[in-house]
Amino acid sequence: MAINGDFVSKTTLFLVGLIAFISFPAEAAVRKYQFDIQVKNVSRLCHAKPIVTVNGRFPGPTIYAREGDRVIVNVTNHAKYNMSIHWHGLKQYRNGWADGPAYITQCPIKTGNSYGYDFNVTGQRGTLWWHAHILWLRATVYGAIVIMPKQGMPYPFPKPNMEQLVVLGEWWHKDVEEIVKQGNNMGLPPNMSDAHTINGKPGPLFPCSEKHTFAMEVESGKTYLLRIINAALNDELFFAIASHNMTVVEVDAVYTKPFVTQAILIAPGQTTNVLIQANQSPGRYFMAARPFMDAPIPVDNKTATGIFQYNGIPNTVLPTLPQLPASNDTDFALSYNKKLKSLNSANFPANVPLKVDRKLFYTVGFGKDSCPTCVNGTRILASLNNISFVMPKIGLLQAHYFNISGVFRTDFPDKPPKPFNYTGAPLTANLGTAHGTRLSKIAFNSTVELVLQDTNLLTVESHPFHLHGYNFFVVGTGIGNFDPVKDPAKYNLVDPVERNTVGVPTGGWTAIRLRADNPGVWFMHCHLELHTGWGLKMAFEVEDGKGADQSILPPPKDLPPC
Repeated sequence: MAINGDFVSKTTLFLVGLIAFISFPAEAAVRKYQFDIQVKNVSRLCHAKPIVTVNGRFPGPTIYAREGDRVIVNVTNHAKYNMSIHWHGLKQYRNGWADGPAYITQCPIKTGNSYGYDFNVTGQRGTLWWHAHILWLRATVYGAIVIMPKQGMPYPFPKPNMEQLVVLGEWWHKDVEEIVKQGNNMGLPPNMSDAHTINGKPGPLFPCSEKHTFAMEVESGKTYLLRIINAALNDELFFAIASHNMTVVEVDAVYTKPFVTQAILIAPGQTTNVLIQANQSPGRYFMAARPFMDAPIPVDNKTATGIFQYNGIPNTVLPTLPQLPASNDTDFALSYNKKLKSLNSANFPANVPLKVDRKLFYTVGFGKDSCPTCVNGTRILASLNNISFVMPKIGLLQAHYFNISGVFRTDFPDKPPKPFNYTGAPLTANLGTAHGTRLSKIAFNSTVELVLQDTNLLTVESHPFHLHGYNFFVVGTGIGNFDPVKDPAKYNLVDPVERNTVGVPTGGWTAIRLRADNPGVWFMHCHLELHTGWGLKMAFEVEDGKGADQSILPPPKDLPPC
């Protein structure tokens, strides 16, 4: 199994980019990038196809910044599809215009047009990522964001000798947009992916993939920081490296209390930084990623692999595979997530809201709409509190800022219309799901607790929810129905993990808390692209505060027209 020298150039590129970045002056800088959205033929799994890329690269270029920097990314769209880019996990304080989700904070960038995303990196450091936020284009339009700490501020863990990006994704043989269109016309889920990838490459367990294998060369005795991103569209993934433990030190660009694990679980939209020591017998070891799914739902269960290779070891040595958890290992998933805790140090405190001004309870459900032209006469839909979200024709933030009436309502309910045994026997009846563009209005600087409750409407399933414009604290989680009397007593209000994307367990619930101190319109949705397309999404309208720096900034002059 010979692997070509492609990994040397890739790793060198990352290190050269990082060294060049670190050599920048200490004061806050302006980082400028040009993103050209263009189609390029890319070959995987024995055949080539045209894909949408940034600058012809797959995955796309990495954004490097330091905490406190200003970043300007000019995006020019040369592809046939409308485009928007979301900077996943960046808080965009008062600056929703730079957030990126199409028809939420902006209208998309049309073919031949440009838009400059201009934002500050304030109070954040770590690994985040960017991706297309329209249609399913993020299947190939994605890349990493690396935010270094302020000059003179060390990592709160042993300094690694080197760093490496590990971006997990999915690959389809055919045009993804055509596959989605076909599924929608039939009223069925589109075909699942044909492979998973590590840094855009499926690895040698797939045909024609010896030269499409990511490899990372390491030196005995050195410590490496892996910045791991799950850019897959629809799959939570286990990740491990054969015979090597990992120490988790950060998730979603927030430091955690370190803990050692043989494998990690990472949902679409999430990032995880781990330290790994090259302390085993020099050889070649597989790194591997495979889906986690503990509901009776088909997934692409194929394993992507890369190679963790000690220097001086010939490519003829066969790598060993890691022992990944079973694909339905619920116990591992729950145990792993329970270990995630905020660092909660003097420099990086966990400012958990202890008093709650507004309590929200949202149920997650599936249903069916009548569709005479569909295969079964129905089309699957998804909802929060029995409302399947309808995307508007203009950006919600524009409608909010300019007081444009008739675009959305602000009566999204704080709780479901009818309580029921949410996780009991499967319910096939449609509970009269409503359709609408309905937002929840939140007072500025109020504290909010949101409980997300999975249900057995058609089926239970885990859901990774992402909230734009905010981090939040995951104060509690459990299996079964949330008990508003007993369960809050078990909350962790001392050092809960802080994130921007959280999994709601299959047949269970998750409780989060946050302070609504970022005015604007902020999207919340399941980060499984399949479910988002079915309507599993909503938005919060956070009101302006009364202070001079507590209202939405004016829109940029080059905001894309609707």
